Amino acid sequence: MVKKVLKTQVGIIGAGPAGLTLSRMLSLIGIDSIIIENQSREYIEKRIRAGVLEAGTFELLNEIGMGERMMREGMMHHAVELRFDRTRHMVDLSGLTGKDIMVYGQAEIVKDLIAQHIEIDNRPLLFGVSDVRLVEIMSDNPQIEFSHEGQKLGIECKIIAGCDGFHGVSRPSIPADTLKNYEHKFPFAWLGILAQAVPSTENVIYANHEKGFALHSMRSPKIVRNYIQCNVDDDVENWSDDRIWSELQQRMELDEGFSLNEGKILEKGITPMRGFIADPMQYGNLFLAGDAAHIVPPTGAKGLNLALRDVKFLCRGIEQKIINGNGQYLVSYTRDCLPHVWHAQYFSWWMTRMLHKFQENDPYQTQLQLAQLRHVASSQSASRTLAENYVGLF
Repeated sequence: MVKKVLKTQVGIIGAGPAGLTLSRMLSLIGIDSIIIENQSREYIEKRIRAGVLEAGTFELLNEIGMGERMMREGMMHHAVELRFDRTRHMVDLSGLTGKDIMVYGQAEIVKDLIAQHIEIDNRPLLFGVSDVRLVEIMSDNPQIEFSHEGQKLGIECKIIAGCDGFHGVSRPSIPADTLKNYEHKFPFAWLGILAQAVPSTENVIYANHEKGFALHSMRSPKIVRNYIQCNVDDDVENWSDDRIWSELQQRMELDEGFSLNEGKILEKGITPMRGFIADPMQYGNLFLAGDAAHIVPPTGAKGLNLALRDVKFLCRGIEQKIINGNGQYLVSYTRDCLPHVWHAQYFSWWMTRMLHKFQENDPYQTQLQLAQLRHVASSQSASRTLAENYVGLF
């Protein structure tokens, strides 16, 4: 039995970038919210995730007053590098689109938003909740029931924002006969490492190699984030530090010579590669945002950016509904979001197909991949297509 009911206008499940950004945006227009999160503050502030921000994403964070540390410590990138056939090819993002990308870790964004939320704005955020359940989401007063510090609590609100990720409770709260899920699993995974090393280049490197894909990125002037394509059923215990660095060096090699800067590996883990989209992204007064609604292969660096784009549309809809009594934008939320979600899914799939080694690849298919890469590298229109998608079309 619920012992205490908290009342607010918007109940937000999940204190990741989507939930925290939504709450911040709502607070700026005078709409109250309460966030609940099943993990601890320490856990989510240390959770390593995406780090490439589209132009529209870092502009949004600046607009809502969350860009001061990002602009000071983030790393602006004007290009990305493709490597294949032991040669390097630059895609000039700035020159082709007039836009740049920002490298600033998701964990840092979360830290900034939580500090603003709790320490400056003194708004409610409950960590370590459990047994979360959504009640009467088709009604005008949906509720979120949960346990927190040994108490059964509830939140009564007008809108529920499900920002609790792929494994959260929000999406499963939509009846199965209402929801259509689209999913594709790729036959490989990424082994990712976080290492204490100086970045080896100024730009993100995407490498196509006969042994498989590799990626060199960075989180700060002293921390790098690298990835290696591996088997989908691989075990991280199979990858010693020496093996990881050896494999990265091979996949990044150039005829002109190149050595990747190495350092102490701080974290390593294996991430399956998949694409997933839920349709619709809403049911009654429940609205999904971010990974709760869609997962994209990380090759296109779209996950975090898609989540914050969802939040922009959702905030607009909530503002119109609560302040102006106009529910039009909430009704059209799925219709407004999904075309861009599918486009990002396509771009991520395209990048993945072009850069990775597939088990079924015969010499013919391998040469087709290289032909595609040469075309992207040598054609200004093909390079522009990649650049426009990478910095964000919208």
